[in-house]
Amino acid sequence: MKKSLGFPFPKEVFMWISQRVQVPVRKFTGALTGGSMSKRRNPASPRANRRTTAAAKQHSNVDYRRAGYTVALLLIGVAALAVFMTTKGAVAHPAPREDADAEEVVHHSHYTDYPRVQAVYKQAAEIPRVLDGLHCYCECGAHSGHYSLLDCFKSDHGAGCDICLTSASVAYDLHKQGQSLDEIRSAVDELYTR
Repeated sequence: MKKSLGFPFPKEVFMWISQRVQVPVRKFTGALTGGSMSKRRNPASPRANRRTTAAAKQHSNVDYRRAGYTVALLLIGVAALAVFMTTKGAVAHPAPREDADAEEVVHHSHYTDYPRVQAVYKQAAEIPRVLDGLHCYCECGAHSGHYSLLDCFKSDHGAGCDICLTSASVAYDLHKQGQSLDEIRSAVDELYTR
């Protein structure tokens, strides 16, 4: 009868962990399959087998402890990331530029095969000053140098980004309902912050 290892994880998880913490796979696979490290020594020597079996048990405990610490650290990292993402506060929205207009917005006819994208690009062309006063939550300001949500629609960037499309669509709908820029900003903030 095999002893339980105390870990509910399958063999593949231990092999993945052993690669990350640079522990030889033999230590995990041998312990998981009931084998020992004695295969590397002379099986004719009973004394060598006894020492190897004791050493294998001692090493396997250390290896599992190390693997457990690695799993625990990974879980703590994921939990910290989740807390960071859910408690992220609202950001500062840019002031609309005086020269913000729809001239540089890509024409909606470029997206005839994509009805949602086509509709949102058409909406973006109708409310350029509103979009120029909104921060884009896909953080394209950091990776693409965009000033505001309007800049997302001056190229194909907005067509491939659900955050840009949703933010612009919400802004358009609220603007058509007569809401102010501050109210639209609050609604967009509520979508992407907690």
